[in-house]
This record gives sequence, C-alpha cells and structure tokens, in this order.
Amino acid sequence: MAKPASSGGKSGVRIVVAGDRGTGKSSLIVTAAADTFPTNVPPVLPPTRLPEDFYPDRVPVTIIDTPSRVEDAVRVAEELKRADAVVLTYACDRPETLDRLSTFWLPDLRRLEVKVPVIVVGCKLDLREENQQVNLEQVMSPIMQQFREIETCIECSAFRHIQIPEVFYYAQKAVLHPTGPLFDQESQTLKPRCVRALKRIFILCDLDRDGALSDTELNEFQVKCFNSPLQPAEIVGVKRVVEEKLPGGGETDRGVNERGLTLTGFLFLHALFIEKGRLETTWTVLRKFGYNNDIKLADELIPIFKRAPDQSTELANEAIEFLQATYEIYDGDYDNNLRPAELEDVFSTAPESPWDEAPYKDAAEKTALGGLSISAFLSKWALMVLLDPSHAVENLIYLNYPGDPASAIRIMRRRRLDRKKQQSERNVLQCFVFGPKNAGKSALLNSFIGRSYSESCPSSAEQSYAINVVDLPGGIKKTLVLKEISEGGIKKLLSSKESLAPCDVAVFVYDSSDESSWKRTTDLLVEVAGHAEDTGFEVPCLVVAAKDDLDSFPLAIQETTKVTQDMGIGAPIPTSSKMGDSSNVFRRIVYAAEQPHLNIPETEEGKSRKQYHRLINRSLMFVSVGAAVAIVGLAAYRVYATRKSSN
Repeated sequence: MAKPASSGGKSGVRIVVAGDRGTGKSSLIVTAAADTFPTNVPPVLPPTRLPEDFYPDRVPVTIIDTPSRVEDAVRVAEELKRADAVVLTYACDRPETLDRLSTFWLPDLRRLEVKVPVIVVGCKLDLREENQQVNLEQVMSPIMQQFREIETCIECSAFRHIQIPEVFYYAQKAVLHPTGPLFDQESQTLKPRCVRALKRIFILCDLDRDGALSDTELNEFQVKCFNSPLQPAEIVGVKRVVEEKLPGGGETDRGVNERGLTLTGFLFLHALFIEKGRLETTWTVLRKFGYNNDIKLADELIPIFKRAPDQSTELANEAIEFLQATYEIYDGDYDNNLRPAELEDVFSTAPESPWDEAPYKDAAEKTALGGLSISAFLSKWALMVLLDPSHAVENLIYLNYPGDPASAIRIMRRRRLDRKKQQSERNVLQCFVFGPKNAGKSALLNSFIGRSYSESCPSSAEQSYAINVVDLPGGIKKTLVLKEISEGGIKKLLSSKESLAPCDVAVFVYDSSDESSWKRTTDLLVEVAGHAEDTGFEVPCLVVAAKDDLDSFPLAIQETTKVTQDMGIGAPIPTSSKMGDSSNVFRRIVYAAEQPHLNIPETEEGKSRKQYHRLINRSLMFVSVGAAVAIVGLAAYRVYATRKSSN
C-alpha cells in the first residue's frame, strides 16, 4: 500500500544515534522502544524498530545505536552515511560532552558529507545539579548559527521518562517534514521556491480567478488537502487572525479583502504554521499538489517522451495557443515586448525560471528594451521542447497548462524517413554549425538573433545556440535552431554514434580570406560526412564563406568549387556578418533542411564503399541469373530424359 502524501512517499525512517561514551545513547533507545528504563544495557544495541503506529505519520522508524570506541570509527561513519536523520547526544551533567558536539561530532558529519537533519539531545537531565541549570536556547543558539543542519535541540531524561518519545518524533518529523526547503531560519521567511509553489497552489484553488479565496474556495482547498471541511466559525477565525496581522495599507499587502483570503494572507498563514512548528501542514498541502521534498513536481507527474534518436519534438497547436494567451496576459501594455520583470512573473509559479542559464539565456533575439517579442518567446519554448521535452512540459504544468501534459508535445517523423520521402514536415529545424576557430561561427549566430557585429565574439562554450523564425515566400514561417559546435567540441560530439541523428542540416563556416581556414573546414567536412556515412545518419551539408567583405585567398573559387563538386554539395554561400547580409544564408539552410535528400556529401571512402557494394550486387545478380539458367537447363534435361526412356 502506498504511503500517504503527507509522508513524502517514505516507507521508513532510519535514525542513527551517535555521541561520546556514557552520554546515554543506549538508555535513550531502550526507554523509547520499551517505555521502561533499563537497569542493564549492552554496550551497543542491535537495530531497534518502532512500530508503524508509534507516531501519527504511520511511518516505521528504525533506530541504530553506535559504539563509542575509537577503533569503531569506521563502522560509525558507515552508519552515519546511511542515516535519514542523526541524533547527537551529550550528557547534561557533563558540559565537556556538549562542547564535543561543535569541536568533533558536527564537523565530522560535514567531513563525511552526511547531509541529513541533526537533532541534538541532552540526556541525563535528572543528573544535572540545581545550581547548573542552563537556558537551552541561549546555549545552543551559537552552535545552531554555525551548524545550520541542526533541526532542533531537546533535553530529556530516560530515568524519569521526560521527553523521550519526543526525541525520535522530532527526528522522524525532520525527515518527513523538513524545515530546510521551506523556511529560512536566519531571515525568518519562506524560501523563494516554497513561495512559488504556494503561489501556484493558490492560483489553482482560486477557481473564479478574482485574486482571493472565497469561503467556498477555502473550504474546497481544506477538503482536498485534509479531507475535512472548515466550520464557518473556523473560517471566520482564520481570516480574523490574518486581518489582525496584515491589515494592509494597499490592495497588494492586505491579507483579507472583500472577496476573501489574498495570496499575501495565504503565504502568511503558512509562514505562521512553520514558525509554530506545524511544518506537516504546509508539507501536506505541497504533497497533495504533487510536490516532492525539493519542492518540485514529483517525477511520476512529468511525462517521458520516448523517441528514436532521429526524431525531434515540437509543441502541439494547443500548447502554442496556451503560450500565446499567457504572453498576452503578462505583456501588460500590449507592446509585444515582454520585459525581464514580466518574464519573471510568467515563471513565478515555477521553482525558478528555466531560461536563466545556458543554453536558453541568450539564445533568442531581444527587443531594444531587453525584452522578448511573442516570436522570441515562442522560439525559446521551441528550443526547450527540442532539447528537453519533459522539462518543457514540466514548466507548462507550473504555468497551469489546462490540457493533458502528454499531448502538449508532438513527436515528429524520423529523419531517415524524411530522406526517403524527400521532404520534411518539421516546423522546428536544427542546424549544426561547424568551423575552425575565428572562422565566423559566433558572428553568424549573433547576426541570426539581431546582435550587431561589434557585439560578436568567439564563444568559449563547446556548444551554444541561437534560435529565430525564418520567413519564407508565401507567408510560411519556420523556426530555425543554430547549434554552434566549437572546434574543440567536435571530437566529443563525434564520439557518439547517434550524434548527428538530431541534425537536420550541417553548415561549415570558413574565413574566405584565409586559406588555412578553408583547408581546416574541408577536413571537418570530410570528418563529419564520414561519420554520417559510417553511422547511417546522413545530413545535408552547406558551406558558408564568411567575411565576404574581405579579399578572398588566391585560387579560392577554384579550390572551393572542386571540393564541393567532388562531394556532391552546393558551392559555398558568401556572407558577411559585418555588412549584415546573412538573411539569405538562413533561408538556404531552411531549404536544405526541407529537402533532406539533397546536398548529402560523399567522401572518397564512401564512394569506394558504394562502388564496392554495386560490384558485389552485380556479381550476385550474375550468379543468380547463372543459377537460374542452370536450374532451367537441368529441368529441361530431366524432361528430355524421361521422354526418351518412355519411348
């Protein structure tokens, strides 16, 4: 039977108890399990299991005792590494054991990279003398500031049965309902990812989209998360608490308005629950809406798209329409310019903006004001769908996409079949851009997304992207993705058999003023074409003569024409990013991708191999014909012999 959402899917919690010799580890465990103080305990207890119904979350707890001898340090380290939570003990009557937590045990956990909640427990509270009473909060505050992994501190007495069950309850709770992902202890505020998740939940529950949860909506939320409705008096009480704390001077900072509980009030309530130690309340809400301990949607909610290496993925029409409508909502002034702040609002219900880092960050054209047009906005989505469709759909869900997430993506026909049918039906085409260093690859990508020549500089990354829409005659639009492959990244790329499978067309850029650049480009063309022939993932290839504003090297036309003709591809396309005449190149790339059976280069080795196969096939045909003639002759002879014998 599956564990309830409130437990985060955990089927059990493993708690390891560690500390100095004589601090009361074994007595603590026995008293918790047997509810009686032991008179004699062995040096180290075997694993102790608390039953499933011991605590409200109904998740069984296994407690591991550890030895205190120096020679057992390796064994203790192994147990700590397998822990879901660690209980560190000190003896209340021996202050030196408390000091050892910050001088040895806590640093040792960090050294071992044990990144789990830690519960600090003072045992033998009954042995502390009256004149040695301490304020636990004052004593532990400096240690907790230094070691943020400490979840809570508690003192207990096994002999007097003081706060024994609470020790392991706090440890279990720290695993099932951790504070770290939700709350920043230092600033005493909800963490950004928690705020974003709760905002999305609030929007989902605000069924009439009026920016507040009415009493009815609040009740439906309560039933969904906790399986019981709120009584009218309880709703009034909740709203009164929020109103008292957040009276608000304006519309946005009020906790309650005439329509109900606002987002500000909703977030305040959760911060209040956490401050009062009721983390399970917020975790129950998050898990009911599919979030895991990282406050991201659980893996099982994200569809996986299985496809052949040479199949690409694109947005379905319904998803495109949803994103167009989303753009219009957040482009408040309708100027076709989604500013950075507005784009942040778009993803304010996702754990973070998926476009803050490479390869998406600078991949699309920006407006003069640094924003995104609707075309650039959809282009970035197209790139995300192409590279990582599951991640793209996950973000659609964060944006509260109303349709079936699995149907938001189209899996396109195999490129191998496109070549047989001599046409491509793709709307998003991917072009790999090869070339030696300083050939003009980065300048070509920059010109594609509207960056001026002066901004262009060689990319230091092994791969970088530029994506834009290419307008074709008849109002046809295709989205083109340029993927720059650095010269240093080619070896790594071609180490994989399927590396060219996602490529619709390959472009080879060389500096038309530099003969050595042309020769290196020729080598790259042969290398890539040979890999394509060996793996069966042939792609159309084009050659681009960059820096056309400079004088060509001697014999440029003669040499380039000979190589391209010998390999069966088109002559180099002249272009100059400096002069801004690259648009023809991008249309030519799209045309080549749409006719995938053309411009496929042949190497000398490939030609020899093809000739060899022709000879073999011809020989087999002659052998087959000869065998057929022999069989017919033998049959005729047998008929003749039969007739002769009968005569």
